Amino acid sequence: MSEPPALVGIVVVSHSAMIAEGVVELAAQMAGPEVRLLAAGGAIDGSLGTDAGRIAEAIGRADTGAGVVVLADLGSAVLSAKVALEMVDPAIAARARLSGGPLVEGSVVAAVQASAGDDLSAVLEAAEEAAHMPKDVT
Repeated sequence: MSEPPALVGIVVVSHSAMIAEGVVELAAQMAGPEVRLLAAGGAIDGSLGTDAGRIAEAIGRADTGAGVVVLADLGSAVLSAKVALEMVDPAIAARARLSGGPLVEGSVVAAVQASAGDDLSAVLEAAEEAAHMPKDVT
C-alpha cells in the first residue's frame, strides 16, 4: 500500500488565539482531517499579540513536503509571519508562502483546495482569490 500524497499545510496567524483556533476548526470541518491546519494565535503569555517563534513552529509542523500557506489577520501578524519564515529551516521556507488573502475565507478555501491535492501555487491562489468572493448582500 502506498503512502497518500503530501498535501499543502495551512497556518492561521491571528492576534487572538481563539480566532486562530476557530478559523482552523471551521476550515478543518470543510476540508477534512488530511490537511495539516495549525493555529498560531496570541502572544506566549496568552494575551493578544503574535509570536514569531510560535508561528515558525507551526509552519514546521504544517509542512509535509508539499508546502505551507500562511494567512494572517493584521499588519503586525504579517510582520511576525515574515520573521517566522526567516526562522524556519531554509528547505521549509523555500516551499512556504505568505498569503495576502482574507483570514477566514482564505483559510477555508485554501484548506479545501489542499484537501483536493492541489499544489502550493494553486492553494495560494485560491486563498488570495477569496478576497473577491461575492457574498450577494442586498
